[in-house]
Amino acid sequence: MRRTEVTMTSAETQIRALLDSRSAAMGDKDIEWVMSLYSPDIVYFDLVPPLQYAGSSALRERFSDWFGRWTGPIGQELGDLKVIAGDTVAAAWMLIRASGTLKTGQDVDYWVRVSNSFQRSGDRWFITHEHVSLPVNMQTRTAVMDLAP
Repeated sequence: MRRTEVTMTSAETQIRALLDSRSAAMGDKDIEWVMSLYSPDIVYFDLVPPLQYAGSSALRERFSDWFGRWTGPIGQELGDLKVIAGDTVAAAWMLIRASGTLKTGQDVDYWVRVSNSFQRSGDRWFITHEHVSLPVNMQTRTAVMDLAP
């Protein structure tokens, strides 16, 4: 699915369409499309350091690095998506299955937890905050990457 103007029927429908668009853009590694979905003052919490990426320049750099690590498309399967939306702000949480092959030859297939905050500006929604995480085994202090919904 490519980015299209969506006929707005409800805030929840708009948010779901934005998230589907984000998954398609991530899969295509289309940095311009991806960045068009995020607010210029995005605050992004990722799996990797630092503690946060603040602003679109920092996030663009992070995504560009991440995209460059894959040999082909990046699988981005949304699962268990929940959305709460008002007139100007919204929140969503979901599971996302990342899959594909890294340039190292390693096949990737794991689920992450993702939470988003959104704000409407004019007739468009933008992602203002994103938090991506994995469960941690507290005894071994390692990420648990073999769980599935």
